[in-house]
Amino acid sequence: MSGEDHGRHMSSEEFRANGKALVDWIADYWDRVENLPVLSRVAPGEVRAALPAHPPERGEPFSAMMGDVDRVILPGLTHWQSPNFFAYFPSNISAPSVLGELLCAGLGVQGMLWATSPACTELETHVLDWMVEMMGLPAHFRSDSSGGGVIQDTASSAALCALVAARERAMDGAASRIGTDARLTVYVSTQTHSSVEKAARIAGIGTDRVRKIEVDADHAMIADRLRESIDRDRGAGLIPAFVCATVGTTSSTAIDPLPQIGTLCRERGVWLHVDAALAGSAAVCPEFRTSLAGLDLADSYCFNPHKWLLTNSDCDCMFVKDKAALVRSLSILPEYLRNHATESGAVIDYRDWQVQLGRRFRALKLWFVIRHYGVEGLRAHIREHVAMAREFADRIRESEDFELAAPVTLSLVCFRHRAGDDINRRLLEALNATGRIYLTHTVLDDRHMLRLAIGQTHTRPRHVHAAWDLVRETARRVA
Repeated sequence: MSGEDHGRHMSSEEFRANGKALVDWIADYWDRVENLPVLSRVAPGEVRAALPAHPPERGEPFSAMMGDVDRVILPGLTHWQSPNFFAYFPSNISAPSVLGELLCAGLGVQGMLWATSPACTELETHVLDWMVEMMGLPAHFRSDSSGGGVIQDTASSAALCALVAARERAMDGAASRIGTDARLTVYVSTQTHSSVEKAARIAGIGTDRVRKIEVDADHAMIADRLRESIDRDRGAGLIPAFVCATVGTTSSTAIDPLPQIGTLCRERGVWLHVDAALAGSAAVCPEFRTSLAGLDLADSYCFNPHKWLLTNSDCDCMFVKDKAALVRSLSILPEYLRNHATESGAVIDYRDWQVQLGRRFRALKLWFVIRHYGVEGLRAHIREHVAMAREFADRIRESEDFELAAPVTLSLVCFRHRAGDDINRRLLEALNATGRIYLTHTVLDDRHMLRLAIGQTHTRPRHVHAAWDLVRETARRVA
């Protein structure tokens, strides 16, 4: 293709050739990512400095773009798909998921209404009903009940949508007309993800009306403290509207007591949302479902397949007990969206289940993952990671220099050097500087500790063993 041709559309033949080259590049990247420094080593501004100051006047060949990917982009990446990535929580992917994402992009449908692509809506509904079955979730989360499921982008959006629905219910349907009642209150634990507080800001409730409930020695919400806070607010003339319980907190994967919290919320008429962003994926294994006992008392629930179920970001599965409550809070129907299918009441329009109007065909990648691995394959994936975490925890218990800092419930191990916070800070910095692994930290009980989160698609026992060896070697050097 000559330089004069670069401004036109890519032909089918060129797309095939470039697409094959890109798929080959990605496959090669997966093969070599283990040997790349996990944490990017570029300095602030270094990526931008390597880019042209002005956009090209004439189109460029695809090979030039990929050359800059190698030269500029790759050094500026932290490699989330490295088997040595143990930071935050994983954002694992798989080949079937990537192919589903490619198909989604290639089809380019806009699934805001059933009418704008019926298959986009109906596949999503069906896959989420599969999820209810696969995870052993309450039957009222199925689409053929009072509730149903929807794919949001992240758990943050799920929390916001649930809070908006709770706000509407607490105000008897008036919130969408007159705005937020200043008396509404929201309840989280001190370990709840920050997205819920942000949702309270966006929903007009405000940070001052977010109550942070004390946690126990295992960092789980104390139900009695929640009861006291709700009753105190009710006595002061406020309106308790929303409680968020967590199954698998970000800092330590602590599990809030859903039966007690759920019973309290039902007695007090408060909306209960359960956030299981990471840990929810583990419910594909029957032996890990005990943490969801009491979920039948929740009004809404979400988890992220893009964290631990081999589905690339973004993909959050959100379920509600009463879909009408969610739709009432989010539905606006302008003339230009009216159509016969919507007016028949026989279809789902997922635009009414989310904040934004437009939506991608996210169900494709989740469908591809489930069909490729099967339920048993997904269970094996989860079980292998949990086993690796337990083995790492055993090494910590056997060590004279280190100690566990929180219970190991699934695939996250929180640990610390016994010599104190300063050593732990220097140890983390030294470990990440090696480029061989990437860990992050948290603070629990006013103590600084390291987090090793196992969940990347291609992490195997040898990577965890090497991580432990590096932790011990580095500790001896910095101590």
